[in-house]
Amino acid sequence: MENTTLFDVSVIESANVKNVIKEVCSLLKERGYNPINQLVFMSGDPGYISSYKGARDKILALDKAQALQVIIRDFLK
Repeated sequence: MENTTLFDVSVIESANVKNVIKEVCSLLKERGYNPINQLVFMSGDPGYISSYKGARDKILALDKAQALQVIIRDFLK
């Protein structure tokens, strides 16, 4: 316990964004929606996301800029 452990918060935040998006996509599929269409149409109007099992609240809890950053970073890898 003499060494200090450093944590990269961005890694934790990135994992959280990914988990929320995956969970919301799963819920939308379960409800019979196309999750890609639902998330793309959402821009500006959260009414496009089903409230099924809290999907809308979960996606709205994400910071949009941070979520977009995670998506683009993973796409470019």
